[in-house]
Formats: sequence, structure tokens, C-alpha cells
Amino acid sequence: MKFFIDTADVAEIRDLAATGLVDGVTTNPSLIAKTGRDFFEVLGEICGLVDGPVSAEVAATDAETIVAEGRALAAVAPNVVVKTPLTPDGLKACRTLTEEGTPVNVTLCFSAAQALLAAKAGAAYISPFIGRLDDIGADGMQLVHDITELYGAQPEIETQVLVASVRHTMHVVDAAKMGADVATLPPKVLRGMFDHPLTDKGLEAFLADWRKTGQSILSGTAKGRAAE
Repeated sequence: MKFFIDTADVAEIRDLAATGLVDGVTTNPSLIAKTGRDFFEVLGEICGLVDGPVSAEVAATDAETIVAEGRALAAVAPNVVVKTPLTPDGLKACRTLTEEGTPVNVTLCFSAAQALLAAKAGAAYISPFIGRLDDIGADGMQLVHDITELYGAQPEIETQVLVASVRHTMHVVDAAKMGADVATLPPKVLRGMFDHPLTDKGLEAFLADWRKTGQSILSGTAKGRAAE
């Protein structure tokens, strides 16, 4: 499974990209607005921080303007993926942009039927919003299961399942088990995946025992080289 970071915070992206665990970035108008900065300036910086795809969302709702905005976004950098809404106009624009060679991430998916339409429109990615379904008492992970099953039964579909609106670690684990291609994670969720109290406890014990020896791995290496 690929990990994308769902943020427009350049500092967070730079820090997490340094781990080597980040395969791409997703943004949206709300995330960009939080930065208080120029949209294109932020997008350009993000595209320079990661080699993988960077999803940038249009603000228009009619097909003609969505296509125009999509072209403007795609011109920022070669790794831009245009995000369009899962509406009739959004899918019409998706088809046009895809035929022009611009990959599209169709967003705000809440049903398997919608996911099938996005695949028919040529979407590179479909983004089911699982956390928002959980918020209203539905089962977000069931949607991921339904889409992966549906796509798996149709060999001609190349659309990747990009799990979005992720709220916690188990969303990521469960999505991976179901065969989702990508999970886009808020920085807090990705950082939380490192955490386990037994890891911390074990490391603390190992380091305490090592300190008792009075040795240093680096100084020991230096002595060994000197002896040679």
C-alpha cells in the first residue's frame, strides 16, 4: 500500500518525506485555506518536496470550468493529479482531462456505484471518504471492501482505490487488508502508526542495559579501525 499525506502544511510534508515513507500528497481547498498562503505557491512547493503524485482540487462545479482549472493545475508540475468532484460535471471533466493525459483523482465518493462511474470515466484514483461515513453511523470500511471487490471483478479497471478521510491507524490497517492501493493520512495518523507502548518500554530497557556496559558503538568502531 502507498501512503500519501493529506495536508498542505509544507513543513509537515518536508519532515515526513524525509522518512522515506511518503509516496505522495493530497490537498483540498480547505487544507490550502488553512495555510493562509497563495494557492499556486503552496502547490509548487509541495510538488518539489515529493516525487510522487500531488492531488490538487478544482474549485469549479461545471465541466467546462473544471477542465480549465484542471489544465491550470496540471501546468504547475508534472506530478500534479487533478481532483474533481464525483458529480456528472466532475466525471465529464475527468474524461476530458484523462484523454489529454492528465491523471484525475475523483473525490467525495460515498458509494460503490459512484466508484464504478468514476472508473468508467477513466479516473486514475477514486477517493472513498470513510471517516465521514463513520460519522453518520455508516460503515466506511464496508465501502472500501465493496469498491475493491467491484474493481477486482472487472479486470479492465485500472483506477486505484485511494482511501481518504482516514481517522485512525486501524482505518489504514483494515484498508490494506482489503487490498486498497493507497491511503492518504493526516500527519497525526501517520505519526501514530509508529507508536506502541511495548516498543517504547522495550527500547528503554535495552538502552538502560547498554548504558551499564559503559561502552560506545561508535568509539568501539574507531578503536577497531585504529588497530587495523
